[in-house]
Amino acid sequence: MEAYDWSSFEKKIYINAPVSKTYTCLATQEGMESWFLRQCTYTDVNGKSLKVTEEARVGDLYTFIWHGWPDNVFEKGHILQANGSDVFCFTFTGNGSTDMKVLISLSEEKGLTCVKLKQYDIPVDEKSRVNWHLGCLEGWLFYLVNLKSVLEGGIDLRNKDLALTQVINA
Repeated sequence: MEAYDWSSFEKKIYINAPVSKTYTCLATQEGMESWFLRQCTYTDVNGKSLKVTEEARVGDLYTFIWHGWPDNVFEKGHILQANGSDVFCFTFTGNGSTDMKVLISLSEEKGLTCVKLKQYDIPVDEKSRVNWHLGCLEGWLFYLVNLKSVLEGGIDLRNKDLALTQVINA
């Protein structure tokens, strides 16, 4: 039996929405806040905030804050790849505690958008296996389903109540 690879995971989902619209949900503040984040801030390398509908580019910085979590739970990082159409990649480092990355690639298949997400460079110590591999895997499963729900039916499944804790949709 082959040993399990704790250093990365990949997930994919098919969404009945155009690739271009799906990419916008990744690369813009407005898009990210529609399915993933309570607050997304993209800034250029000079610290200037991008407009809510402006696509982030390679080298831009981000701050992510989630629904269901207080403001002191956030992620800061930078955009590694953003080709304007079907590839978006960013650091996801636990605010400097790891070197993880998230790569999202989009393709059109049989009239649907295939969204492939890979989180990699995950540390393999016991704490990282739990927090970064299992925890992020669970989170991304929910958020990919929420992206599908928002794009296909307009229903946002996220918990937006800070009083409701320890739930899968926050």
